[in-house]
Amino acid sequence: MIREHTVMTSDMPSSEAKSGLSVGKIAMVLAIGVAVAAFFYFDLGRFLSLQTLKDNRDDLLSFTETHSAAAAALFVLIYIAVAGLSLPGAVILTLAGGFLFGFVWGTLFVNLGATTGATLAFLASRYLLRDWVERKFGKWLGPVQQGFEKNAFSYLMTLRLIPLFPFFVVNLVSGLTRMNVGAYVAATAIGIIPGSFVYAYAGRQLGAINSLKDIASPGVIGAFVLLGLLALVPNLYKKWSGKPA
Repeated sequence: MIREHTVMTSDMPSSEAKSGLSVGKIAMVLAIGVAVAAFFYFDLGRFLSLQTLKDNRDDLLSFTETHSAAAAALFVLIYIAVAGLSLPGAVILTLAGGFLFGFVWGTLFVNLGATTGATLAFLASRYLLRDWVERKFGKWLGPVQQGFEKNAFSYLMTLRLIPLFPFFVVNLVSGLTRMNVGAYVAATAIGIIPGSFVYAYAGRQLGAINSLKDIASPGVIGAFVLLGLLALVPNLYKKWSGKPA
């Protein structure tokens, strides 16, 4: 009886840990779900449109000039929320950053908010989904995981530089890999600089922009694609020269 009681007692922490992990995941899913649902239910996306930005530019600029520190902090927090919850509106926020803070500070604030939000999305995806994905598809994903892990920085840099890949998709899919968090943060922070700079710079000419297509011209997209391909050059060289990656 005593031994049975001891065994049962020793099993309790393990069961509680599993239960706590499950409750934690459920709580996170609910919190994310409520936040996303509230965004669409209250139609908060209307505040993140080009027309709304242009209609309110004088008020926004006045507030920024009067409360510069508060405006910068609020801007970064909003960007973190949008990127972290994979909500639409990041492009408009980047334009707003350039318009309100100038293209240099605007690029810096955008980079801080976008990188932080992307990292939160990455960690949430890893915490909620990676174990399940590896249990379900580990047999097929094993070689892919190993290859991505060895060259993760270059691969992610390419995905960040080429605007054809949605930002939020890259965040979530990266969380399912075995990529190191530090490498993810560095590749994201560096990889989004060109795009952030282009849109923040365009924000300085906000009045002349009638559509986002005015910014993302074929020439600009082509330049991003070339930058993305350049990020793969070191890996291709190692592969062709027979050196280990």
